Amino acid sequence: MGRIPVLDVRPMVQQGRRPAKAVVGETFEVTATVFREGHDAVAANVVLRDPEGRPGPFTPMRELAPGTDRWGAEVTAGAPGLWTYTVEGWGDPITTWRHHAQIKIPAGMDTEVVLEEGARLYERAAAGVPEPDARDLLLATVDALRDEGRPAASRLAAALTPQVAAVLARYPLRELVTGSAPLPLLVERERALYGAWYEFFPRSEGTPEQPHGTFRTAARRLEAIAAMGFDVVYLPPIHPIGTTFRKGPNNSLTAGPDDVGVPWAIGSPEGGHDAVHPRLGTEEDFAWFVRRAAGLGLEVALDFALQCSPDHPWVHKHPQWFHHRPDGSIAYAENPPKKYQDIYPIAFDADLDGLVAETVRLLRHWMAAGVRIFRVDNPHTKPVVFWERVLGEVNRADPDVVFLAEAFTRPAMMHTLAQIGFQQSYTYFTWRTTKRELTEYLTELAGEAACYMRPNLFANTPDILPAYLQHGGRPAFEVRAVLAATLAPAWGIYSGYELCENTPLREGGEEYLDSEKYQLRPRDWEAAEREGRTIAPLITRLNTIRRENPALQQLRNLYFHHADKEEVIVYAKRKGSNTVLVVANLDPHHTQEATVSLDMPQLGLDWHESVPVRDELTGETYHWGRANYVRLGPGGAHVLVVGRGSGDHAAKAAGVASPGEHGTVLRPSTPQIGGSPTT
Repeated sequence: MGRIPVLDVRPMVQQGRRPAKAVVGETFEVTATVFREGHDAVAANVVLRDPEGRPGPFTPMRELAPGTDRWGAEVTAGAPGLWTYTVEGWGDPITTWRHHAQIKIPAGMDTEVVLEEGARLYERAAAGVPEPDARDLLLATVDALRDEGRPAASRLAAALTPQVAAVLARYPLRELVTGSAPLPLLVERERALYGAWYEFFPRSEGTPEQPHGTFRTAARRLEAIAAMGFDVVYLPPIHPIGTTFRKGPNNSLTAGPDDVGVPWAIGSPEGGHDAVHPRLGTEEDFAWFVRRAAGLGLEVALDFALQCSPDHPWVHKHPQWFHHRPDGSIAYAENPPKKYQDIYPIAFDADLDGLVAETVRLLRHWMAAGVRIFRVDNPHTKPVVFWERVLGEVNRADPDVVFLAEAFTRPAMMHTLAQIGFQQSYTYFTWRTTKRELTEYLTELAGEAACYMRPNLFANTPDILPAYLQHGGRPAFEVRAVLAATLAPAWGIYSGYELCENTPLREGGEEYLDSEKYQLRPRDWEAAEREGRTIAPLITRLNTIRRENPALQQLRNLYFHHADKEEVIVYAKRKGSNTVLVVANLDPHHTQEATVSLDMPQLGLDWHESVPVRDELTGETYHWGRANYVRLGPGGAHVLVVGRGSGDHAAKAAGVASPGEHGTVLRPSTPQIGGSPTT
């Protein structure tokens, strides 16, 4: 315990054994309990030290609620690397003196003694001020405090001016400075927090003459993906697929000679995890695909699935890496009642060192081809210590490599995987559909968990067609896109989402009919656009809004407001002068009306203010205050920028005439969300 107690510093991950996380330029709050004996004033600040150990200017903390002794301050790290942060508590003798002086001097108690005490304190403070003008101001204050020719009240007033207070705020006089133990902070590149992901199967992007796509034919799809504003294009496994127990269409146990198999059944005589499926092309073709994507502003994320088909070279070369049953056969993967006869899971305990070395080698193999993002399949079925070692070894040498954990599992495992190194995590968002579910879950994700776990809100996946999308039609797809794109800085969709594909294999299940996991699924994108069967314009607009509004590129700034209908959800994000307010109708079947009650101070506004808000989806402008009426069609939404009016580029970018051009509020043309929203 130091002279000034500094306790319960947060964020703290695993009692400080693991680093808290941020990305370059991300603002986050550091809090601590700071107090001292008696009635003298106490203060606190945060000191960030960069990866070289150099301290930055300290950041003053404020008491978060009077009388709680809980202090906080927002800080920002400006470069990648392993930083530290420390909270310093200290006695504030000048604040203590000011409090006493404003009581004693008006009462005529010990006037000269009190003024001389103040003069000595300000003299000490001036000695620590490097700016000549600021130092001179404090020395002039010392002279005023000692000027017996002036009234006592005037002498005191000279020490309490805003100008003097501003100097002391920058250069306080600190006594009994006590620092907490330094805590680690891992600062990573922006893509670890922010980005829009698009998943597609290159093999489905073929031609009429050659239905099975290649990297060369699939590259034609990249322009449309980039045009929709995505940052990351994610590919399922690109490796040779086994033939033993190969699955047919719709997960049938019998495959025909032309059935392509499941990409996650990795390995054949043609190679394993370090090989490319020959029907997709060569490794040179894949490297070309990565370069082509980069030229369009897209990063390629590659699926890393640590499992094997029965035909994988490892089965014979490393039999100790697999579970063997009493009859000598290798156990295939199961997730009862599901059976994956075409996949052998790995057994880690027989040769953990060998598996770590081989996994690092494989990752570096694809890193050499230009991949800096990996989506890791089912990491929760492998030992945590395995991932700790693999990710640690990769990121120590290549800290820009991002790993996304596809772990739809128990919270303890999901949180621990994030703590030991995964930069991003899949979440339960797909199944959170009511206002209460979304509010509680996203409050958790944006709260203390955000210091180590970064959510990536995928609206669907090849494995998951949630009931909400099955039964909600186009409005459900629209509003879920709005929610995923604005609730968290990272979001994603699986190809076909923009076409609102929602036919399940069977009622009550979440698998797609004619799932692309088991067969080719060519899509006529041009016909869909021609016939208006796509919500790609909405997705494009959402990604544009995200790029234009820094508030939507953050996670920890999420705040929910009140609406008097359970079907209507309201939340806001704020960064600096940029504030975005989202109102959405969660009901994909019915129009909903509600009163939206805003917590104005959370928006940086006074309770009585009325400000312009512009809907970035339509270009419409309204004036909103504390209470506002909304009427939203099925699945309708507003994405409102607070304090911005009509007539600028965003409305035109949406393909909508802005209100300023016509003097009236117009109804939206495109993109259209759940009909015509009315406010």
